[in-house]
Amino acid sequence: MPNLSPSDRWLIGLDIDGTLVHDDGFLSPEVIKEVSRVKDLGHEVIVATGRAAANAVPVVRDLGIEHGYVVSSNGAVTVELDAEHPRGFKISDVVTFEPAEVLAQLIEHLPDAHFAVEDVDGSYRFHRPFPSYALGDQNFETPLDELMHHPVSRVVVLSPEHDVDEFLGLISKIGLSSVSYAIGYTAWLDISPKGVTKASALENQRARLGISKDQVLVMGDGRNDIEMFQWAKGNGGLAFAMGQAPEEVQLAATDVTSSVTDDGVARVLAGFEGILFSRQR
Repeated sequence: MPNLSPSDRWLIGLDIDGTLVHDDGFLSPEVIKEVSRVKDLGHEVIVATGRAAANAVPVVRDLGIEHGYVVSSNGAVTVELDAEHPRGFKISDVVTFEPAEVLAQLIEHLPDAHFAVEDVDGSYRFHRPFPSYALGDQNFETPLDELMHHPVSRVVVLSPEHDVDEFLGLISKIGLSSVSYAIGYTAWLDISPKGVTKASALENQRARLGISKDQVLVMGDGRNDIEMFQWAKGNGGLAFAMGQAPEEVQLAATDVTSSVTDDGVARVLAGFEGILFSRQR
């Protein structure tokens, strides 16, 4: 790998679902090739996802990334890849909050929803079943009351009876001012500690690496990527929304690439040298 100085290196932040991988989990060889190519140029590629670390790291490995950090749980958990560790990573940073007040509000307005919490060690406790892929590799069913009494890095809410618009309206009415939250395509809510987002975790990594604030390029497709886009744009960097992203996500970006099924990430990275050249002019 070329030994680029921090003044020449870029940080490239990539979401997983709907950005790197298709809905069925497919990861395109073209995307793998372009990620590897840009890494080989000496730039830093960091995956930043809403997934739990245990569900994110296998995708990172499939990309050919063996060393470095992964931002998971929408920024609340950052892990360092470690092939010697039994889980393939070790926890680097966890930000927690007390979930009782927020959970009480949500239970009052969404009594039939499914609730889960992510604990400091990366395991999950839940009181009603979630899809098998949704939580980490260690998850335990527990009474609802027992979700409330320990610091957690994330609260997850699934409300299958609501469509996204209904869910957005309900969450807006509840007014979760003491936390950060992001709503997915379905009636799915991720709640993180106040001020914690993919952007806050990526900023920590940018500072650690000594990369210039305006040499950041991020890509994503979901509402939980909007803060990441705003962070990159606000510092003079670049934010690309995927072609299938909701309109509000596309409007938050500096540009829109093709959809995940048309290898939007590969298209952007294939033109990376052109991006650099155009910025130097």
